[in-house]
Amino acid sequence: MTEAKNVLGGELESCCTSPMTGYYRDGYCRTGGQDFGVHVVCAEVTAEFLEFTKSRGNDLSTPHPENQFPGLKPGDRWCLCASRWQEAEEAGVAPPVILSATHARALEVVSLDDLKKNAHQ
Repeated sequence: MTEAKNVLGGELESCCTSPMTGYYRDGYCRTGGQDFGVHVVCAEVTAEFLEFTKSRGNDLSTPHPENQFPGLKPGDRWCLCASRWQEAEEAGVAPPVILSATHARALEVVSLDDLKKNAHQ
C-alpha cells in the first residue's frame, strides 16, 4: 500500500487526535471504498460553519456518545466531507483548511486554489 498524499503532493499529515477524527478514527483524513462522504478535508471548524452544516442536516456540534462522537466546538479540527466543504465555500462560510492534512482526493471535488485561499494561517 502506498502512503496517502496531501493536496500539496507531500505525505498526508495527521489532522487531529483530540477529538479523534477521520473516517477511520485514526486522526488522518484517509478515505476508502466505504467512505461515501469522502471525509478528506482537514479543517478547523468555526461557529459559522457549524451552524451552516447543522442547517443542512448534519449537526456536528451535538455530542453522540453512543458513536464515540464528542460534538465539535469552534477551533476543533475535523475531517470534513469534500462536498460539504465546497458547499460552505460557495456560501461564504468555509472553515480554514490545513493543507498538509487534507487528502489529495479532495481535489476531485474542490479546487486547489479554493483550498489555498482558505488555508489555515
